[in-house]
Order: sequence, then structure tokens, then C-alpha cells
Amino acid sequence: IPRSIAARAYRPTVSWLVVPPPPTMVLVADATASPDPLTVAVVLAAGGGSRWDGPGHKLLAELDGMAVVQRAVRAAVDAAIGPVVVVTGAVPLEELVAGVEVVVNDRWASGQASSLQLGIARADALGADAVVVGLGDQPAVGVDTWRAVAAGRGQIAVATYDGDRRPPVRLAREVWSLLPESGDEGARALLRLRPELVTEVACAGDPRDVDRMEDLGRWS
Repeated sequence: IPRSIAARAYRPTVSWLVVPPPPTMVLVADATASPDPLTVAVVLAAGGGSRWDGPGHKLLAELDGMAVVQRAVRAAVDAAIGPVVVVTGAVPLEELVAGVEVVVNDRWASGQASSLQLGIARADALGADAVVVGLGDQPAVGVDTWRAVAAGRGQIAVATYDGDRRPPVRLAREVWSLLPESGDEGARALLRLRPELVTEVACAGDPRDVDRMEDLGRWS
């Protein structure tokens, strides 16, 4: 066969191999998975400070360039355990604690229990699983203490300083209904009545509060 005819007669068969694309990965959320627990830091700063013998209100007293309440709230904020709610009452503090949520207790004179209940109610509205409650007149309770108590186990976890129980205290949602609704005792009453629910968290630092002018000399 002449070469030209043979060339026209030969037609090679080409087969194309079609490779399917890789399967698409679909991530399906586990409907049974629980969201991360939410903790709210509550700072009680509503009292009248009846024993204070200095000018103005004790929470406004200056300590190393900051108001007493500012130092207390700053530790709660810097601990970054969750949203911070400050309960005020006897004296306006909104300008001093800007950047956190403020709840005003019009019944502050009835005792600490009413302030605690307001803080709990706000935490409930935020969907919290627990609160860590501290006091606005404890300027030397530090970031590490807030974090240690927030990480405490059990339904109630309380800071201890050389064996002495003092705020802050962590309260799981399960015990909120057990807290007093009136009077001048807050979580302390529950710790006393339900000791089987309490876990102690050893903490460093100084838990003393400010009651009189002379108390400021402890840290200045």
C-alpha cells in the first residue's frame, strides 16, 4: 500500500480517562453538642458604706490613682472569665466603670441580698451557667483569684485566704434559687446552710475590704 494511502487509512483511537472530582466534605454540626458554659462576673457595689469616716463614698476614695471600685472592677474585667455586671445603688458609678454593664439597685438599703438577686437576674437573662460574685470594696483581690474561683469545681466554689473564706464566690445556676431574697447576707448564708455543696479554692492576695479611711493605708 502506498505510504500516502496507508497514512490516510490509519486513524489511531484515543480514549480519554475521565477522573471524577473528589467528593465534597460536608461538616454536619452535632445537634447534641452543648455550647461552652458561660460565666458572668458580678461585682456588688451598691451599699451605703455606713462605717466610712472619710469624705464622699468609700467606693470613690482614691487608691494609687484609681477609685477603690475601679480597682475592684478592673480585676474582674482583666480576668476575662466572661461578661462583667456591676450592681450599683447608693452612689452613681457609671462614669467610673464605663465599658461594663451596670444594673442599678433602687432597693440597695434593704441589704446585700437584693443586689445579689439583681446580678443573678441579669446573668440569667444573659444565659449564664454560673456567676462569680465579688465586692466593689475589695481593691486588692486580683485577676488570678477571679480566674481560680471561676475554674472551681462543684456548685459553689469560694476563695480562701490562709483558710479564711472570702469573696469572690462561684455560684452555679443550680443553686441560684437557694440564695436569700432579702436581708444583708448574700452568698455567705448559702455557704453556711449548704456546706456539702462548697468547694474551697486556695488563693493568694489580700481579701480585706475598705470600711474606713485608715484602711486605705494598707496598700498605699
